[in-house]
Amino acid sequence: MTEPSTEVRIAQNTEVTLHFALHLENGDTVDSTFDKSPATFKVGDGNLLPGFEAALFGFKAGDKRTVTVLPENAFGQPNPQNVQIMPRSQFEGMELSEGLLVIFNDAANTELPGVVKAFDAAQVTVDFNHPLAGKTLSFEVEILSVTAL
Repeated sequence: MTEPSTEVRIAQNTEVTLHFALHLENGDTVDSTFDKSPATFKVGDGNLLPGFEAALFGFKAGDKRTVTVLPENAFGQPNPQNVQIMPRSQFEGMELSEGLLVIFNDAANTELPGVVKAFDAAQVTVDFNHPLAGKTLSFEVEILSVTAL
C-alpha cells in the first residue's frame, strides 16, 4: 500500500512557477517561456486566463503536460460586433496593409489594438477581436514548483 502523496497540487490558494508554451493547431508557437525565465503566478490572480488555470488543476511539481484549450476556455469566439468599419480619413497619412496592427485609444484612454482586415479609398475594416479568438490552443507546461499559500 502506498502512502498518500503530500506533494502540493495546483488548486485555489497555490502559487505556481512553470514554463509554458502556447501553440496553434498548425504547430506555430504564439508564446513560450522555455527559453527565458519561468513564469510565477498565484491561482486566481488574473495573470492566467481561468481556462488555462483550470487545465492545470491537480498538476504537481515535475509534471510535464500538453493540454488542449478550446476557444471558449481561452480567448473566446470572435464577436462580429468587434469588427468596425471606419472612414479612411481617420487613417490619414498611414500606409495601410491587411494584417496591420493599429492601436486606438478609447474614451478612457485605454489602448485598443485592432487589425486591418480590408480597406479601400473610402473605408477601413478593423477587427478588434483578440488575435487568438476562435483558436484552439495547445498549452504545453512544465511545472517547476507549487506552493500552498
